[in-house]
Amino acid sequence: MAARALSLAPSLSLPSAITRSRAPLALRHLLRPLPRRLCLCLAAAARAQAHRPRALGCPTRHRGALIRGAGGAGGRQGGELGRRGSAMASSTNSTVAAELAVAAGRSGGVEPLPFVNDEHGGVIIEMVAPMDPGVFSASLKAALAKWREQGIRGVWIKLPITLSNLIPRVVEEGFWYHHAEETYLMLAYWLPNSTHTLPVNATHRVGIGAFIMNDKREVLAVQEKSGVLRGLGVWKFPTGIVEPGEDIYAGAVREVKEETGIDAEFVEVLAFRQSHQSFFDKSDLFFVCLLRPLSYDITKQDSEIEACQWMPVEEFAAQPFVQKHELVKYILEVGLTKVDKEYGGFSPITIKSAFTDKLSSFYMNRRDLDRASG
Repeated sequence: MAARALSLAPSLSLPSAITRSRAPLALRHLLRPLPRRLCLCLAAAARAQAHRPRALGCPTRHRGALIRGAGGAGGRQGGELGRRGSAMASSTNSTVAAELAVAAGRSGGVEPLPFVNDEHGGVIIEMVAPMDPGVFSASLKAALAKWREQGIRGVWIKLPITLSNLIPRVVEEGFWYHHAEETYLMLAYWLPNSTHTLPVNATHRVGIGAFIMNDKREVLAVQEKSGVLRGLGVWKFPTGIVEPGEDIYAGAVREVKEETGIDAEFVEVLAFRQSHQSFFDKSDLFFVCLLRPLSYDITKQDSEIEACQWMPVEEFAAQPFVQKHELVKYILEVGLTKVDKEYGGFSPITIKSAFTDKLSSFYMNRRDLDRASG
């Protein structure tokens, strides 16, 4: 009866010399009849494994497994049998069957993985609690086989850094790295036999530059302690990176305060620049922001800023660096045009969404809109 169950994974076979009477105790437990439910899982996983494309650079690994006896008890004999099982395994299908048998022996069935459905016909597995790699691998194989039959397309796995030991098992199933943050890694997989349509990772970094001028026609300028301008004596506008979840206007106010100690009020986005291959192959969006000073006493940021001052705008503009660097030249030009003449920038308004309760900022040329509406 055991041979009938194991025949569902054709390449999982035992040497003919091993019989029920001569087998070790742990192996006799393995030769016991398997439940019909497990047989179906074995068959589904074997079929899925036979038709699943394997990711490039991820060769098949044959793994031995600790086979536990009745009631989930394991021991030295089980460990030895696991090592023998690794030697007997000669195909990916045998690995699938062995891992599913391990999971079934430990928990009475394949342990379900925690997941939620996404909005695009896919699922997101969110691992939180530790899991034995062998049990996890068997559960993942069974889940993928089930989801493939259900017509699920994209599968995501979010692994916290504390469960990094599971990464090899996920990659072996054909998942690829999608993105990573400080505390987790997100991997993705496409079940249909077609080109995937999953969205790529975030493509842009967002930065700001602050044009801020006082009533004496002095612009706020800094010299940096690090970067390409370190030690060159070049004065530049305060700049920085917008933090995750931070609005552009809030990032501009924060960066000015951190680098110079100046309190300021955000007025408008004057312009923005897009560049590519900027930071770890990511593109970059750089927003030029006009701010109005609310204080004037400077307290520079010692960790990043070498020097800071209110600098006459003519002196700032006369720097050879400004004349050669078109970005700074245009920032100065658009800033002065806004102050001295008429230039319509983009100011934010808070808007609601019909899909979520979250608010967002919409930047527009309100002055010209009001003129057109009036």
